[in-house]
Amino acid sequence: MTSKPTDSVSWFQVFQCGQHYMKTWPSDKRLAPVFPEHRVACTTRFAIRFMPPLVIFTLTWQIALGGQLGPAIATALFACVLPMQGLWWLGRRSLTPLPPILLQWFIDVRNKLAASGQGGVPTEGTPTYQALADLLKRAFKQLDKTFLDDL
Repeated sequence: MTSKPTDSVSWFQVFQCGQHYMKTWPSDKRLAPVFPEHRVACTTRFAIRFMPPLVIFTLTWQIALGGQLGPAIATALFACVLPMQGLWWLGRRSLTPLPPILLQWFIDVRNKLAASGQGGVPTEGTPTYQALADLLKRAFKQLDKTFLDDL
């Protein structure tokens, strides 16, 4: 049996990794056709911002009208779980090692950064999606946008 990258990480750490990954991933829309991170991060940010007020509104509305609390509680629980699902997905993704095709592209972008005098991004072991996010964030700041042409 093979171990997954999140086997040694607690569920709380996966959420923390998800938050860090969401903040680190560049929000450039040119990455969206290749990576789902932009869509997941935008949806998760939206859910974090608007689901708690929706929960309060749903419960208050049902209590004020004397309605059934069962469906209101089910809706509230569903609304609370949505941001957690996004953070969980992002956390698991951040800990996942890069596939061979992306690994080669990662190395190419890192070499372009080194060639421009910016120095390489240190990575220990197999690079993960978090290492890719760190590299892309740095590349967007320090390289011209043509480095995405090879993607």
